[in-house]
Amino acid sequence: MAGITLTDVRKSYAGNQVIHGISTRIADGEFVVIVGPSGCGKSTLLRMVAGLEAITAGTIEIGGKVVNDLEPRARDIAMVFQNYALYPHMSVRENMAYGLKIAKMSRSEIESRVARAAEMLELQPYLDRKPRALSGGQRQRVAMGRALVREPAALLLDEPLSNLDAKLRVQMRLQIKEMHLRTGQTTLYVTHDQVEAMTLADRLIVMNKGVAEQIATPLEVYERPASEFVAGFIGSPAMNILAVDSEAGTVTLPGGTRLPLSGLPRAGALHFGIRPEHLRLAQPGEAAIPVVLRSVERLGADAFGYGMVEDTDMAMVLRLPGTSPAARGDRIGVVPDMAHLHFFDPETGRRIEA
Repeated sequence: MAGITLTDVRKSYAGNQVIHGISTRIADGEFVVIVGPSGCGKSTLLRMVAGLEAITAGTIEIGGKVVNDLEPRARDIAMVFQNYALYPHMSVRENMAYGLKIAKMSRSEIESRVARAAEMLELQPYLDRKPRALSGGQRQRVAMGRALVREPAALLLDEPLSNLDAKLRVQMRLQIKEMHLRTGQTTLYVTHDQVEAMTLADRLIVMNKGVAEQIATPLEVYERPASEFVAGFIGSPAMNILAVDSEAGTVTLPGGTRLPLSGLPRAGALHFGIRPEHLRLAQPGEAAIPVVLRSVERLGADAFGYGMVEDTDMAMVLRLPGTSPAARGDRIGVVPDMAHLHFFDPETGRRIEA
């Protein structure tokens, strides 16, 4: 196993820069998730680490060795793809052993490695089956087993769960996390699914248009998003962002509502953020944000109310108890938790500290 270091890594196509100078250090044994919307550059970054895409500038080190000019097979990495890429005519055992045979490893060592990986991934009953006789989750485990038997310095996974149904994705997330805890394998994982990102990662690289908007632990990203983009992408439902004018401990919404807020970073125009779970229904006579509900989504223990701030075009989402009688058309007042306020610069979108 080995750490991975990216130093000012850039990528351009026909003069158009698509990866804008990303630098970070992935420690030996760390599980780092690259997360972001489609087209943000996350898979391109992963493929550059793998050697499947040439970098335009910067350096990539694996285990302290610069690998910019090395072919993928010389980088001591293994990659798991979204489409499994299993050989249909081979059994599970043969699929997992194929790369080791090509490397001319001894038969006893191949059998030992395949057996260990099969036990870890609970594939022993399926070793003699062909891929067509397996479920989607089982095929994905075989693809991971084929990568693990190589005992690479680093494991790279490119949206490995996106072809699975919701229930299987939950199961596979748990298995991937368990596998990482057992092996301590340095892992770089790409996904657009924030739930996967938040539950699997030791740290996140949140990507937006080729830029690493924030590199931090999942909790740091949730509690202190570095930008409006991060605030809106991480968290479900997304953080509410309201355009306000601030002055002397009070903000004014476009509809004219004035609301006292603590910890305002400055006077003037601000974007104020608050997550749905950090809003509560106002008590009678309490200063609150007036919201007209457009729909209520009931999920059992919880419900989510979707509405608009009264007399504005600003959307607002709040979490409610599952037993709440709130309904479409209701006018309610909501109050933010002062311990969970976020402020952003309207021009740059970057976080502003109080």
